[in-house]
Amino acid sequence: MSATPTLCRPSIAVPEHVVTAEETLQLAGTLHADHPQLGLVQRLIANTGVRTRHLLQPLEATLQHPGFEERNLLYAKEAKARLPHVINGALTNADLDVRDIDMIVYVSCTGFMMPSMTAWLINSMGFRPETRQLPIAQLGCAAGGAAINRAHDFCMAYPERNVLIVACEFCSLLYQPTDLDVGSLLSNGLFGDAMAAAVVKGHGGTGMRIEHNGSRLIPGTEEWISYAVRDTGFHFQLDKRVPATMEVLAPAMRDLGNTYDWDVAALDFYIVHAGGPRILDDLSHHLKLPPTTFRHSRATLTERGNIASVVIFDALDRLFAEGGPPDGAQGLIAGFGPGITAEIALGQWNALHPPHRPAKDETVSTHPPHPREQLPLSMHLPS
Repeated sequence: MSATPTLCRPSIAVPEHVVTAEETLQLAGTLHADHPQLGLVQRLIANTGVRTRHLLQPLEATLQHPGFEERNLLYAKEAKARLPHVINGALTNADLDVRDIDMIVYVSCTGFMMPSMTAWLINSMGFRPETRQLPIAQLGCAAGGAAINRAHDFCMAYPERNVLIVACEFCSLLYQPTDLDVGSLLSNGLFGDAMAAAVVKGHGGTGMRIEHNGSRLIPGTEEWISYAVRDTGFHFQLDKRVPATMEVLAPAMRDLGNTYDWDVAALDFYIVHAGGPRILDDLSHHLKLPPTTFRHSRATLTERGNIASVVIFDALDRLFAEGGPPDGAQGLIAGFGPGITAEIALGQWNALHPPHRPAKDETVSTHPPHPREQLPLSMHLPS
C-alpha cells in the first residue's frame, strides 16, 4: 500500500510596499469624488476587514497604466527575481532538493508567459529536465486548491514522488483606471500581491496528509467572476451575486464529504479561500461552525487582502505557525473561484516527520521556524 501524499509547510513572500485601509479609502475619495456611488463603494471597502495590503510597486506607480505589454514584462521580471527564494524555502520545509521534485504546478491569473514560468524555473534553478510541468492560468482564486488536488492526483498515480506548487499573484498589475463600476472599485480596495510555494511530498513530511479531493462547478455562474481581455489587458469583472455563493457551495462541500463518509461540519481544522468576510461568515452559518473556525483565513484577509490563489497557502502557513493541530486531526482545504468553481481537499494532519535521508552531494541547511519573507524591490535579475 502506497503512502498518502502530504502537503508540507508553505513558504510565503509579499512585496515590501504597503497600503493601509485608511490610505485606500482616502484615495477612493480623491480619485472618485464625483462618483455617484462613492459612499457605497467606501462602505463596501471598509466592510471587507482588510487593514493592509502589499503591492509590487509604490502606490503612485501602481495607479499608472503604462500598457499591457509593459505590465506583463514587469510581471515576468519580478516573478523571476522573487520566486527562487520562495521556492527554496518550500523545499527546505519539506527537506527536499530541486532534484527530488518530479512535477512543478505553477498557478497565476495575473500575468501570462509562454513558455510557462515552469520552463524558466527548471532551466534556472537546477530542476531535472524530465520534471513535468503543469501551468494553471484560468482558475483564478480556485487555482491554489486545484494545484493541491492535481499534485495529490499525481502522487497517487506515481507513489512516493514529489510535487512543487508555486503560486504567484501580482493583482495590482490588473488595476484599470477607467473601470468605474462598483465591483471594480471594490476590487481595487480588496486585492493584494503575494507569492507562495509548497511541496506535496509522496512519502513522509509534516502537514496535511491528503486523502480525498474533489471539484464542484455551480451551473449558470460563468459570468459571476471573469476577465474581459482588452487592449489594456485583463479587466476583472465581479458580479454582485458572488458574496452569496456559499448558499450553493456549502451544500456542495457537504456532498463531497458525504461521498467519503466525512462530515465537513465536524472537522478539526479548515483552510478556506478568503475572498471576503461574507464568504467566511456564510460558511460559518451554513456549516454551523463558530466564527473562530476560519481565523487563519480571516487573518490573511486582514493583513494581506484577497491574494487570489495564494490565500490558502498563507492561511495554511498560519496554521503551522500556531503549532499545527494534533496528529490525526481531520481537516479541509477549499479554494473558490471563477466558474463558480470549488476545489476541495480532505485529509488528516501528520505531525510525525521521519528522518530525511540526504541524497548524494546534498547539503542539508536549517531555516527559521516561521519564515514569512518580505523581499526588497531591488532584488532583480542579473543584467
